[in-house]
Amino acid sequence: MLGSKRLHQPGWLSGAFHFVIVFLAIESESAEAWPYALLAMAAVSFFAWTANYRRYRQIHDLPTSRIASAAQGYVELFGRAEMLPGVPVVSRISRQPCCWYHFEIEEKAADNKWRTVDSGASVEQFLLIDSTGQCVISPQGAEVLSQSHRCWTEGDRRYTESLLLPRCDLYAIGAFSTVSGSAASMGEERADVSKLLNEWKSNKGDLLARFDLDKDGQVDLKEWELARLQARREVRKHHSEIQTRGVEGVHLLRKPADGRLFLLANEMPERIGARYRWWSWIHVAVFIGTGSAGLILL
Repeated sequence: MLGSKRLHQPGWLSGAFHFVIVFLAIESESAEAWPYALLAMAAVSFFAWTANYRRYRQIHDLPTSRIASAAQGYVELFGRAEMLPGVPVVSRISRQPCCWYHFEIEEKAADNKWRTVDSGASVEQFLLIDSTGQCVISPQGAEVLSQSHRCWTEGDRRYTESLLLPRCDLYAIGAFSTVSGSAASMGEERADVSKLLNEWKSNKGDLLARFDLDKDGQVDLKEWELARLQARREVRKHHSEIQTRGVEGVHLLRKPADGRLFLLANEMPERIGARYRWWSWIHVAVFIGTGSAGLILL
């Protein structure tokens, strides 16, 4: 892992896939599997090396912008996280108000292994604020590094929760744009309604409690239309709150369309960049070592 907790990141960035490959090679109980396992590890390390180094260069080379003067396009911002006014985002497990959360619920199976039974992350927008202004963060699709992390066990269930809390330091890299309040509302409404409905669908219990009017354990077409109307009302209220902040435009940060890094983290960028650089060096060494050993064994 990268020191702080890793969320929404490819597992091979920190070598997690290597353990899977080693496990499969051991399970095969065949010496002939090891050369191919070593070559597979070398291939994973090659891609992990390039991915970590690319992230390091993006963090290292991109200057930090102020929100008020940030250019339209790919930017780096640093400030503090804050919730948007209105209905607060509440974490699924601890029920703690937050800007963003990720949760995972695992259950111990008969073979004594943990299996995920539920997981998810919030998609509601929140704010990044610096000394010059504020920017609305749309977290869907982001790689998130959070130091606010808890993991605990109750009976045969294990719970994991990571948060971005209000007033925490917030570092962000993504696609920055500024639009008028009305344009933001019109252009974002359909996407935000869809995001909100997907979030509701991921929590079936809450969805049924709110919209299963006939209590038959299902949300039929009529009840689903009610849910859509409610989602549209909540999104429009949210957009209206943004527009009434007294600014000429709304600053937005979201996932870049060209696939570049979209990263949110509640720590200093220098530390994040240093860890990506460290992992890139490790993967270079693993790539050379496992690749050479695999070729020799073949």
